[in-house]
Amino acid sequence: MALSTEQQILVEARLANEGKSMVLAYVFWFFLFFFSAHRFYLGDKAAPIQLILNILVIGLIWTLIDVFLIPGMVEKSRAEARQRIALEVSVMGGNS
Repeated sequence: MALSTEQQILVEARLANEGKSMVLAYVFWFFLFFFSAHRFYLGDKAAPIQLILNILVIGLIWTLIDVFLIPGMVEKSRAEARQRIALEVSVMGGNS
């Protein structure tokens, strides 16, 4: 799937508007870590498990480790969004 330069610019512009924010993910982590809000925000499927573990106090270590995992989780989320948007743009022919 080769996109034209115009389509690539459209993809990146939409990604900037729709993509997840690293800063917001860290704000959720800092203030709402116990509720795993950063994982819910980033669409992590393990968020409910971590929430249950946090309630049991075991997951607090996992929450501390997340400070190092958030950048990768944000990049993964943005890459998935980029693929989805690129597919939409290529199907629509770049007319949006």
